[in-house]
Amino acid sequence: MSGTDGLGRLPLRAGLRGRTPYGAPQLEVAVQLNTNENSYDVPPEVAEAIAGAVREQVTGLNRYPDREFTALRADLATYLGHDLTPEQIWAGNGSNEVLQHLVQAFAGPRGTALGFTPAYSMHPLICAGLGTAWIDGRRGTGNEPFGLDAASAADQVRHHHPDVVFLCSPNNPTGTALGLDVVEAVYDVTDGVVVVDEAYTEFARPGPPSALTLLPGRERLVVTRTMSKAFALAGVRLGYLAAEPAVCDALRLVRLPYHLSSLTQAAARAALAHADLLLATVEAIKQQRDRIVAEITRIGLAPVPSDANFVLFGGLGDEVAVWKGLLARDVLVRDVGIPHHLRVTAGTPAETTAFLAALAETLEELP
Repeated sequence: MSGTDGLGRLPLRAGLRGRTPYGAPQLEVAVQLNTNENSYDVPPEVAEAIAGAVREQVTGLNRYPDREFTALRADLATYLGHDLTPEQIWAGNGSNEVLQHLVQAFAGPRGTALGFTPAYSMHPLICAGLGTAWIDGRRGTGNEPFGLDAASAADQVRHHHPDVVFLCSPNNPTGTALGLDVVEAVYDVTDGVVVVDEAYTEFARPGPPSALTLLPGRERLVVTRTMSKAFALAGVRLGYLAAEPAVCDALRLVRLPYHLSSLTQAAARAALAHADLLLATVEAIKQQRDRIVAEITRIGLAPVPSDANFVLFGGLGDEVAVWKGLLARDVLVRDVGIPHHLRVTAGTPAETTAFLAALAETLEELP
């Protein structure tokens, strides 16, 4: 990545001066557990199907792709179920582009957006890029420092009157899920758009159903998803949402022309046709997540109960020293900026074993 030393000589927009771009370290290490990727390779059968679908598109790349990605929207609606129709589906190059479309359409440079931090760091960064004012909501309920209850969330939304509200379930970086009562309470006190980011929902433990169940009759509610995590397709960059058709019509006003390439559409459709094979790793990843929680608890640290494919754990005297100690042992985890905490992705059994061993060694050598 190029440096930012030359930015001072450019007429950069005032709202971007002094900011740093999003970025997780991309280092060559044996065990990469810092970006919540699915550690399992795409199965050979699915890889061949995707390659074949992409190959069929190549000779026609002189033509623009289907601007409305009609077939892909139909496949996504089928995958989601809940009686959704293709008209209720939107997709983009990763869920980040979908979220960007939402902020462009419903907030923009004169609007405001609110999220309950710590949460997904791209939400405020997307807003900064679009000139949308960001409001940091508060988390914490009783003995749960990262919890969020319906009354507190509704009070904050009522007070700030944001144009867009972001709710994450399961939340990144904490892994905590929301009850549907939180979504309902927030929706009822705002006339803005409520976005429930469900990027990690396939990994959730038994509990509250998806916010998709709340869509009927709520024209300002949006549920976003991704194929990067459970589908193991982070490299494809395909995110999507479900909402009322009018929301999708609004997003057509801000999307760039032909924003989903023919190759992306073909790869995503081939993957959806093999959803059962791609999602077969979800249970294995959940087992490793729960193993991490149990082992970290056993050695005296404090993991946050997780419904995602990662674990945020606290109780660290010096999280930076622990992060460096793990890296020295060829294990990369994520420092998410929460004091005394680090986040680790649940990977394969071998990766979990390597992480736990490296963590034990690192804690032993630190004062």
